[in-house]
Amino acid sequence: MSTADSIRPGRLSGKVAFITGAGAGIGAATAARFIEEGAEVAAVDLNPPAPTDHLLPLQADMRDQASLDAAVEATIEHYGRIDILFANAGVLLPETQAEDLDEATWNTVIDIDLSGVWRTAKAVFPALKQNPNGSSVILASSTAGIRGGANSSAYTAAKTALVGLAKVWATELGAFGGRVNTTHPTAVGTDLVLNDDNLRRYRPDLEHPTPEDVIEPFKRGKLLDTPWIDPIDVANAVLFLASDEARYITGTNLVIDAGSTTKWG
Repeated sequence: MSTADSIRPGRLSGKVAFITGAGAGIGAATAARFIEEGAEVAAVDLNPPAPTDHLLPLQADMRDQASLDAAVEATIEHYGRIDILFANAGVLLPETQAEDLDEATWNTVIDIDLSGVWRTAKAVFPALKQNPNGSSVILASSTAGIRGGANSSAYTAAKTALVGLAKVWATELGAFGGRVNTTHPTAVGTDLVLNDDNLRRYRPDLEHPTPEDVIEPFKRGKLLDTPWIDPIDVANAVLFLASDEARYITGTNLVIDAGSTTKWG
């Protein structure tokens, strides 16, 4: 059994993190940032990354409780405990107005973005409650979890529900020294956002819009001069909430949005 007893310096020195959706984008950036700051990382994904120093790749499907339970068991066997959960896995699918939204899209988004987070909590929380040093849980919400937008019923429902769950779970874990918070990024420059289907929402006049084609419409939604933020911007915010620097922060929402919710709130 490998353990986290080999301490490296950093803001997460000696900590063990369980990150879902760690195969790419925000999850991968956060895993790398955590490792830079001294953590050991269980990187969980439907398509997990290659193993590296201080990173344990694990396959799991957010729709399958057994696979999440197995990933937690493998993490405990390898590292001995879990200190941090970043529930990051999610999907962003093309949606229409509510009356035209098909049930398959609704069910898929809710099953992964909301129920998948609940299944992750079911798998991880027993381990967190046994941690004598407390824990930190970060749920990946969105600016959609603060303000709604057209053609996003399922996504907004899921991300808004995570805000409520964070408050419930902060109460439930608080007695065990656990903290629970949410992050709310604006559009992030990943394949989840910068893909054909999503870009056509902003440039329906183009059959295959590129990121360059949507820079101006993306910028219009923000106070700061950027069309989208980078995965590292979210990773740094998650790092703060995971670290002891945020040791008395729980049940709160950290917005990383270049001012978009202020502009449109």
